[in-house]
Amino acid sequence: MIIGIPKEIKTHENRVAIQPGGVVQLTRNGHDVFIQKSAGVGSGFSDKDYEQAGATILDDVEDLWQRAEMIMKVKEPIAEEYPRMREGQIIFTYFHFAADEALTKAVMESGCIAIAYETVEKADRSLPLLIPMSEVAGRMAAQEGAVYLEKPKGGLGKLIGGIPGVQPANVLVLGGGVVGVNAAKVAAGMGARTTIMDINMPRLRYLDDVMEKNVTTMFSSEANIRKLLPDVDLIIGAVLKPGAKAPHLITRDMLKDMKPGTVLVDVAIDQGGCFETSKPTTHKDPVYLVDDVLHYCVANMPGAVPFTSTLGLTNVTLPYAVDIANMGWKKAIQKDPELLKGLNIANGTIVYEDVAKAFDLDWKPVDEVIN
Repeated sequence: MIIGIPKEIKTHENRVAIQPGGVVQLTRNGHDVFIQKSAGVGSGFSDKDYEQAGATILDDVEDLWQRAEMIMKVKEPIAEEYPRMREGQIIFTYFHFAADEALTKAVMESGCIAIAYETVEKADRSLPLLIPMSEVAGRMAAQEGAVYLEKPKGGLGKLIGGIPGVQPANVLVLGGGVVGVNAAKVAAGMGARTTIMDINMPRLRYLDDVMEKNVTTMFSSEANIRKLLPDVDLIIGAVLKPGAKAPHLITRDMLKDMKPGTVLVDVAIDQGGCFETSKPTTHKDPVYLVDDVLHYCVANMPGAVPFTSTLGLTNVTLPYAVDIANMGWKKAIQKDPELLKGLNIANGTIVYEDVAKAFDLDWKPVDEVIN
């Protein structure tokens, strides 16, 4: 199979979909790998590194897309990439369709095969291709939240860990999954008084046993959230419904209960955001104010630390990519139920129900499309 790796063009996105070691593994399996010139530079990999691993470097991105039978990316295709997608071409990347109707319809119209990293799912319901980026985003959420609590950044001017004689910040983490746990770990590690909320009681019992003593667990309900809002300094949104739009846990009217300069970090923004007032931002322009509450809603947070993120991501995506290349997409998803969950759209048809529900579109079960 011919595999193409274009350079990411989303604002300040420095990750790349494959590292040189991955090229070695794919070429040893008999596949050709084409990489756009300078695609890996932001992550610390030169064109020479890729050439030595067996890849071919292409200057022309249009040529790369035309040649490739499978495109591997990090972020979803954006508008200028829509015309490059074609019927039968496999695209393996993060898509987050439920948050982007235009992308969903463009992929349907192209007839390509869209396999989404974020919905590849193991039998235990874990999301192996989302976990490493969730770990990065969760840790960054506490880190960035601490920065934006500073007065010059627009926050209320509180040091997250406090000092002797002065209380630390109060941090609320909504969601006890991978993002939430990593956010709470870092916030608590910096000394913040941290509350983590979830609706899963067995999960809360587990977190109560393993988290630091300055982390409190609480059942997630509107009443409990509202009770904490007047005293909270930083809220981290970390909820996830795989493949579906995130629920709004903080509504517009709740902002009036917060102190001016309170910081909201919405890690769920890739799935539409879990705050009603969230809208996607970039690393270039990461924050905005609504009712004196500072919102940080960067849609590709891990892109700011590409040295870490690229290695973490490609460690887990490569085995699936090798299977797709070796067997073709149909045989690969029939063999692997984890990869089957990753198929969202094929030949113009939505096969992932939550994507269809997000926009009131028709869908078909995967078996009908394959057969």
